[in-house]
Amino acid sequence: MCGIAGIINLNKSPVNKSILSAMTDSLAHRGPDGRGIYVDKFLGLGHRRLAIIDLSERASQPMFSEDENFIITYNGEVYNFKILRQKLKKQGVNFRSQSDTEVVLKSFIRWGVNSIEKFNGMFAFAVWDKSNKVLTLARDRYGIKPLYYWQKGDLFLFASEIKAFLKHPEFRVKVDHKALLEYFTFQNIFSDKTLFKGVKILAPGHFMQVFLKNGIKINTKQYWDFSFQERNPAKNQDECLEELDRLFNQAVKRQLVGDVEIGSYLSGGIDSASITAVASGNLKELKTFCIGFDLSSASGLELSFDERQKAEYISYLYQTEHYEMVLKSGDMKRCMSQLIWSLEDLRLGQSYPNFYASKLASRFVKVCLDGAGGDELFAGYPWRYYAPLKSKDFRGYIDGYYKYWQRLVPNKVLKSLFSPIKSQIKNVWTEDIFRNVFPNHQPLPSTPEENINLSLYFETKTFLHGLLLIDDKLSMAHGLEVRVPFLDNDLVDFAVKLPVGLKLKNIKNILRIKENEFAKKDRYFNRTKDGKMILRKVLGKYVGKNVASQHKQGFSGPDASWFKGESIDYVRKMLLSKESEVYKYLDYRVARQLIQEHLDGKQNRRLLIWSLLCFEQWLRIFITS
Repeated sequence: MCGIAGIINLNKSPVNKSILSAMTDSLAHRGPDGRGIYVDKFLGLGHRRLAIIDLSERASQPMFSEDENFIITYNGEVYNFKILRQKLKKQGVNFRSQSDTEVVLKSFIRWGVNSIEKFNGMFAFAVWDKSNKVLTLARDRYGIKPLYYWQKGDLFLFASEIKAFLKHPEFRVKVDHKALLEYFTFQNIFSDKTLFKGVKILAPGHFMQVFLKNGIKINTKQYWDFSFQERNPAKNQDECLEELDRLFNQAVKRQLVGDVEIGSYLSGGIDSASITAVASGNLKELKTFCIGFDLSSASGLELSFDERQKAEYISYLYQTEHYEMVLKSGDMKRCMSQLIWSLEDLRLGQSYPNFYASKLASRFVKVCLDGAGGDELFAGYPWRYYAPLKSKDFRGYIDGYYKYWQRLVPNKVLKSLFSPIKSQIKNVWTEDIFRNVFPNHQPLPSTPEENINLSLYFETKTFLHGLLLIDDKLSMAHGLEVRVPFLDNDLVDFAVKLPVGLKLKNIKNILRIKENEFAKKDRYFNRTKDGKMILRKVLGKYVGKNVASQHKQGFSGPDASWFKGESIDYVRKMLLSKESEVYKYLDYRVARQLIQEHLDGKQNRRLLIWSLLCFEQWLRIFITS
């Protein structure tokens, strides 16, 4: 796992090596084990290395082909690299290292961009074809590894993180007002925009090629996408259970490859617990890591947010070497500056527990397994999918689901909240942004199952992508590689074909719950016992029926209580002053009223308060510092 960066001067002027070095070294946290740069006149590639597979210098980057015509800078792990290596060796290809980097490079040389479809893993890389003057940028199927780019005139930059661009003298930080509206509508950014004006993210499952030999041409193409369709309705449940069990075991075992110690997060939920169970059977003395919360000032259902007892039980069951950290209300404030500097590209809700989890794990291991993807593939959030279930056509589906995903601000006050920048966003229609998540060939949902599969598609493209970006940024901030076994290609290909009826059981008995509703997960699951049904049956053999049947618990602290109690002074200092930076973009009166409704206990606005805190800190770091 590493950090990559690059420069192309499209006017063919020489690359400044000192600028390239500064960009590369800004990613040192992603790769503390080594660095390298390569310059070919008007193109430069940089690399920071976190050594995981083949720790020798032979695996250093940028890596060259034998004739030095192809050069790669690569971030990621391709878990099927040994199989691909054998195929290439049979075709006469020689290898100098034991690394997956060389396999990716040699695969690209042998099969071209089609090689990307053969890779089972997580990656973002750049390959320079020197003779043909073509740079290829690629990102994995699911977007586990990030890749950003920025173009202004004749200058083209790319990197694993946006902070690398800050080191180029031509780059200026400005707020993208359209992306800001998108973020405060969905608490996410569904398009390829970021809060940094002009900076875009290469979409998951896409590659980009910059052609420089005969003029300048830049093409972007999608090579893979999720397709939730019931293609195996004839298979009985027992066959599906058996196959899912096999594929889950295979996925975890595949991701145990490496020449360094591998650990696992252990929250107490079924996903991380089952990964721990399989991993512990294949590794000696597996280390596991859990974050708990001090609940002395929490109330109500937030008293169940600390999952340490469940994690300790799984650790006991599989005899892991277990480590815990307990967070208090002040820990959010303590890490906020470093958290936002690490995140850069604001996404989703509360993430400071992830920051501390990575910090804890990085003290003991260089690789950690994570349970991301299980909920999105196997329908772990049923109350979301049921929101638009009675729609009769695609337009009705979009209308219903769009309103549900306005997570932060009531639609009736959205325009007034953004009144300071209304002229810059007057032509932005967030419902169009929402609709554009779906491909143009999307069929009209004619059954409840098709409707739910549309929602599963949407969440893997948006919510899961946001989670993956957060996991990558916060783990790599501590020099830690995070792997996600549920996003193994074979497992994903199987999961998207499963009948909805094997994932959910209450399609006909809809319980509607709002995303901002307090303790929604408890209320929903206590009444329905629904969600991830087939996965619970398979994983129950590893964690027991009691763990497998428990309700979905998100990884978050009791902030609904803390924002009204122990953290209230911090919230007031950051957000209730007219001098706060956010009020250059948002209306102070409207924002204050929304915040006050939470402080008075009238509404649960913890998601909005979190996003306002993040944006205020973002502005202080990137705009006013």
